Amino acid sequence: MQSQTDQKNTPNNFPGLAPFPDDVSTAPLLRLSSEKLLAGDPTEHERLFQASTNIGFFYLDLSDSEQGSSLLGDADNLFQLGERLFELSLEEKQQYDFSGQNSYFGYKAQGAAVIDKQGNLDRNEFYNVSKDDILSVSDPLPAPEVLHKSRARLASFMRGSHAIVTLILEILNDQLALPRGTLSNLHRQHAVSGDQVRFVKAPPQPVDDRRTALGQHTDFGSVTVLFNRLGGLQVLPPGADAEWVYVRPLPGHAIINLGDAMVKFTNGLFRSNIHRVVAPPGLQAESTRYSLVYFARPEDSVMLHRLEGSDRIPVMEDGQSEEEINSKDWIIRRALGRRVDRVNDVDFEESAGTEQLSRRIKAQN
Repeated sequence: MQSQTDQKNTPNNFPGLAPFPDDVSTAPLLRLSSEKLLAGDPTEHERLFQASTNIGFFYLDLSDSEQGSSLLGDADNLFQLGERLFELSLEEKQQYDFSGQNSYFGYKAQGAAVIDKQGNLDRNEFYNVSKDDILSVSDPLPAPEVLHKSRARLASFMRGSHAIVTLILEILNDQLALPRGTLSNLHRQHAVSGDQVRFVKAPPQPVDDRRTALGQHTDFGSVTVLFNRLGGLQVLPPGADAEWVYVRPLPGHAIINLGDAMVKFTNGLFRSNIHRVVAPPGLQAESTRYSLVYFARPEDSVMLHRLEGSDRIPVMEDGQSEEEINSKDWIIRRALGRRVDRVNDVDFEESAGTEQLSRRIKAQN
């Protein structure tokens, strides 16, 4: 449950939507201030490090800074764009499914991916928009007209989100006492990478058949910036007896979490916590759930190894080895690893990421 400190002065709900119920368990995430992080507040920087090593998830109040407020405005506009995007016919949207070209950009239809060991299928739609495409790092991809007309708006949101990611990386870089620019130089805005904006639509599920909409996993990359207005996201906190708890959306805030690359760079010091998406709680379950996400990943050529130059990063233990894989190959393997139309035999646990592997090893020991 959230602490009294983290709850104060926070609006409870989003206008026009059913309230998030007060009788469900919620994750005890720290609430950080973008204003304080930008101002270099040492206490806030330490709290960011604490969140990164503890659960890897935190709230970021964007309403208390000019930079953050601008990003909130862009997010509001893109929520409206996402609704128009998913109103297109399934036939048209499927023209932009590029998974057959070994790409995770473009459209993913509902039911295209496995969400559990029993082989049940997901219950949401995605549309992934490449940062490199929109910011002219690479050639443009085919896209629906509704996206072509919104390239400037998408570019503004991507730049704003990437600026927040860079801020987080620079602070964590300082907390680790790494050489200046180590982390941010692996995530340059105009370098080729798998960075993307994801639009998500999850329609209401049948009352008598509400199941997981997106299976448990860790994120592929470095930092995820999530905007949502309805519940549904759940995390499984650290600990052998932990139970799934909801992450309550807060107006004016983004939900930030670290991904697998940060685990690999810090040899497990930072946490990429396992999470999933289920039906929203209470009356919220009757509404369509839209989400907007910015995924920041290391540049394509970056090798996912422990970083040198910090005494705070644990050393490799005797017998411990690192997989030789770069960011591009890691992301493709993870992003398409549960697609039933692309993989003959889905290994659910293998595709769940670093946290799932860590829990499995601990259970075996």
